[in-house]
Amino acid sequence: MTDLAIAGATDELVAFLSSPDAYAHRPDRVEAIETHMSLVFIAGDLVFKMKKPVRLAFVDFTTLEARRENCERELALNQGLAPGVYREVVPVVRTAAGTLSIGGSGEPVEWLLVMQKLDRERLLGAVAARGEAKPADIDGLCDRLAGFYCSTARIPMTEEELLSWWKEAVDSNVRSLDDLLFDLPRGPVEDVLSAELDFLDRHADLLTERAREGRILDGHGDLRPEHVHLGPPLRLIDRLEFNARLRWVDAFDEAAYLGLECSRLGADWIGPRLIDGLSERLGDRPSGLLIAFYTCHRAAMRARLSIEHMRDPNPRTPERWPRQAREYLDLACATLRDLVQ
Repeated sequence: MTDLAIAGATDELVAFLSSPDAYAHRPDRVEAIETHMSLVFIAGDLVFKMKKPVRLAFVDFTTLEARRENCERELALNQGLAPGVYREVVPVVRTAAGTLSIGGSGEPVEWLLVMQKLDRERLLGAVAARGEAKPADIDGLCDRLAGFYCSTARIPMTEEELLSWWKEAVDSNVRSLDDLLFDLPRGPVEDVLSAELDFLDRHADLLTERAREGRILDGHGDLRPEHVHLGPPLRLIDRLEFNARLRWVDAFDEAAYLGLECSRLGADWIGPRLIDGLSERLGDRPSGLLIAFYTCHRAAMRARLSIEHMRDPNPRTPERWPRQAREYLDLACATLRDLVQ
């Protein structure tokens, strides 16, 4: 698996974790997957996640201690929404004999988050892509989310603080999507960015009202279809751990995000059902204009995050990111009729 090796993750370590012999339960095979910040080793019915020693604008995993702390934070944060999935944090050690071992005596050279493998066919993303999602699935998800949103911490934030954060978030989209380096289609980029800036100029009160009413909470932070396991039991995985600030959201912002991603999979009906279901359960109904802004912003944000991969010296799957960015721009443009008022 040398194609997964990166600076700080040696060929030896990657090869070791890619071998069934590394694991006490001796799986038949190991599937290795690379993400932007992790190397994931699927070993039978268990998953071992290793943080990559990377430094990005929003995270620094270049020290062993930072990677250990992040594994432990991810373990703790996901207990409530995904009981039974996140099991423990274990070291990879260098033994006295000079070999590598998962756990046991020796000097830690890396840390792993151990998780229970879930049936990927029961992830909402897979179910929605097959056209098999049912209203009962989304109603159950609304029940789970409403319970979480009612119990999670509220984030005290002044109207000025919230508006400043939104201006910063929209400015990030502007700086990235407007960068001629990426050669994105100018018409859609200008339409989407103009709509976001116009909303902040003319309708900022819809955002500040959410802060005034105490509607900003410590949410999931990355609520996408691939992070919803329909079970049974229904569980939400991969709650964002590396930056608490990115979890501070309006519940309906997260719902709009999930609805957007389901639309991308061809399940346009899920977003409205999520909004209706949460409104009923939470006794709260933001304006349609605010929901449209949340959806447009999330689509623009996903376009930005996609195309920013092209700044990496050696981007993974470089053909993917411009195409994906354009897909999200198209989704953002689809919201403009509801957003421009």
